[in-house]
Amino acid sequence: MGNGVSSQHISKKIYLEVAGKNLSVSFSGGCSSQELKELIATGAGFNRWSDFTLEDHTGSLVPVSLSIAPNTPRTPYRVQRISSATNGSTSDREIVNEVLSRVSEEISRAFKSQDFLHDFSSRLESLEKRMEALKYAETIPSRGDLENYHQEMSEFQTHHVGVPSIVLKYGGKDTDSLAPVTYPKINLSDQALESLKRPSANIWDWEPSEMLCLIEHMFHELDLLRAINTDEQTLQQWLLAVQHKYRNNPFHNFRHCFCVTQMMYGMIHLLKLQDVFDSLDLVILLTSCICHDIDHPGLNNSYQINAHTELAIRYNDISPLENHHAAVTFQLLERSEYNIFSNVSKEDFKRLRSGIIELILATDMSKHSEIMTSFKGIQPTLDYNNNNHKKIIKQMLIKSCDISNEVRPTKVAEPWVDCLLEEYFRQSDIEKSTGLPVTPFMDRDKVTKPSAQIGFIKFVLIPMFETMVMVFPQLEDPVLKPLKESLEHYEHLKLLEDAKLEQ
Repeated sequence: MGNGVSSQHISKKIYLEVAGKNLSVSFSGGCSSQELKELIATGAGFNRWSDFTLEDHTGSLVPVSLSIAPNTPRTPYRVQRISSATNGSTSDREIVNEVLSRVSEEISRAFKSQDFLHDFSSRLESLEKRMEALKYAETIPSRGDLENYHQEMSEFQTHHVGVPSIVLKYGGKDTDSLAPVTYPKINLSDQALESLKRPSANIWDWEPSEMLCLIEHMFHELDLLRAINTDEQTLQQWLLAVQHKYRNNPFHNFRHCFCVTQMMYGMIHLLKLQDVFDSLDLVILLTSCICHDIDHPGLNNSYQINAHTELAIRYNDISPLENHHAAVTFQLLERSEYNIFSNVSKEDFKRLRSGIIELILATDMSKHSEIMTSFKGIQPTLDYNNNNHKKIIKQMLIKSCDISNEVRPTKVAEPWVDCLLEEYFRQSDIEKSTGLPVTPFMDRDKVTKPSAQIGFIKFVLIPMFETMVMVFPQLEDPVLKPLKESLEHYEHLKLLEDAKLEQ
């Protein structure tokens, strides 16, 4: 604690003599040496860029700086201009040369920085601006990454430049550092709550704290707090902890988590799943969506396996990311303040745990064909009283929600493509720099947005949702139709792209 007076506001005064005339100059500790020099030049009647010397009463030169010694009216500093002059004033040419010289020095100084430092300075500036602009709910994860970047910069001084260590660590963020805070409660309009139930919802409309409130609303509206016998505060603490565990990847971040969760909530209402699933099933569906990519490092399973990462070794190359997401989910629930399942029976917890693990593991795209085959197999004899049938339906639901971006309007969906490609390109750059096999659909030198989306929509999304429409015809207009329109959009972009290449 100080005395409340800042050194920047303490005024200093020096006395000067210019061509036989006396004057004084006052300045504060908050100004720079350059500003002091310009102040003296202006007071002496020179151009502000003029060079001059100061001499004390003994004839010794005195440097112009904030630490200049105080003097008295009887011992003024003598000011002598040293630049050439015509008729007592600096020439226009000298002024221009002086200004250009100063600009040149600043530009040279800027370009002397190493590329590495420039890159990290840009990243730090971006994060710092985001921390200032966003609400508290999002500054928690941003602050963690900011500290990581600062640490990287300091380590750069003593380590060989290689793959940033940040992308190879798999512990996530420590929730122990989280204070017991809550997010601000927001009054949600009827219009917002209704749009939340639609697959076409614009998920870019909502701020981080609003996303937390909206997920909480889903639990309330479906009466799920009563189903798991927990309270609102525990739910809020858990949601904040989950948000904190999501990293700030271009794509696999908390907004993606919300996007998938909102789509599942929309499916629950569109397909009237409350009529065929009980409350614990709905808890499993929503919780799995919320946690399905928790602590995702931004590098996919192929990278984990090829790079022999800690996760690949721990899970024997079997769905390393999905196993990690499931493990982190239940590590969080070990903490009493985050355990939304603390009051359920042992039997219900066993069901919740196995159901959530099954659904998170189902989001591994390497299991896509297997799950699709199982879903087609149960269609002729579909029975909601059959637990295996219900499991397969829930797996299809979370799969479809996880990759459902193109169901949304183009203005909502297309930014997600940019985010995903950026994450892919980062991975392929690392693969190239470390000699690992480069994932073909992630190579920035070969992939374009239209080429990436056409194949995915045509051969993965449309066949998947056409299969789902056989069981859920309600998906035809709000889901399958927009997908076909999205395919037409990217095919048109591909034609334009090809035409440009031919020119």
